Amino acid sequence: MKSYSPILLFTYNRPRHTRQLVESLLANKEAAESPLIIYSDAARDDSSQVGVEEVRHYLHAISGFGSIEVIEREENLGLARNIIDGVTTQINRYGRVIVLEDDLIVAPYFLRFMNEALDMYKDEPRVGHIQACDFTKDATLPDTFLIKWTGSWGWATWERAWQHFNPDGKALLQQLEERRLTRTFDFDGTYRFTRMLRRQTEGKNNSWAIRWNASLFLADILSLNVGRSLVQNNGFDGTGTNCGSGGLYDSALWLKPLPVERISPIAENLEARRSFARYYHRTNCFWAKALRRIKRTLKGDFGA
Repeated sequence: MKSYSPILLFTYNRPRHTRQLVESLLANKEAAESPLIIYSDAARDDSSQVGVEEVRHYLHAISGFGSIEVIEREENLGLARNIIDGVTTQINRYGRVIVLEDDLIVAPYFLRFMNEALDMYKDEPRVGHIQACDFTKDATLPDTFLIKWTGSWGWATWERAWQHFNPDGKALLQQLEERRLTRTFDFDGTYRFTRMLRRQTEGKNNSWAIRWNASLFLADILSLNVGRSLVQNNGFDGTGTNCGSGGLYDSALWLKPLPVERISPIAENLEARRSFARYYHRTNCFWAKALRRIKRTLKGDFGA
């Protein structure tokens, strides 16, 4: 019988989002044979306590998976520590993992794709990450392609690749600067990933994802990405750690099977990289940001 990869689900205090994600997972036939391991972070303050308790009550009522394990944190770790610890623990146990946060919705063929991709590239050292969300909406992208960039919305990896993860943002930033790779890391200057990493080192954000991105980038390890999105981010409603995209990262779910075919040679798809650079330039240039700010102001949103 086929062995399915464990699904790691990271939750906090959003019961509605958590329920929507679990229901979307259950629409995948592979869920019935997949281990589900849920990490429930503890409340950061009194205002979060009710939501955390409601989420935990729901988690213990879930059924329909191959097995279910709920790990309730006794202290608030925050998203970064929760994910780094959870992924490290379970990848050492299983050798590979599929990772989801509570504000995502997945397509009915998400688990099939992730498991097939994990099998297909398990012994390919230059592929270290699988990303199942596409927000560029670029119809010219192929179904799957290789790129030096790791998205964090519905992803998977193997133990051999996670060993490259370096939680030391200062060391990663130093390497990027010494090797003069910051502009390439930033998609030719169209998105400030280097700034995001620098802000992490300054304590202005606590992103695990930028450190994972930089770790594989510096190791010259590629990600298998999709041109048809099997994941939708449902968290840009003001409830999440990072929210308020203004629709920049909306994606329509691809509701049909997405084939996994071995890409040869194992090399970055440069046209896909150019597509990302065009997307980031179009959405992050001065005038695009100014227009979004005006629209937010007209709606009464006076946030940053």
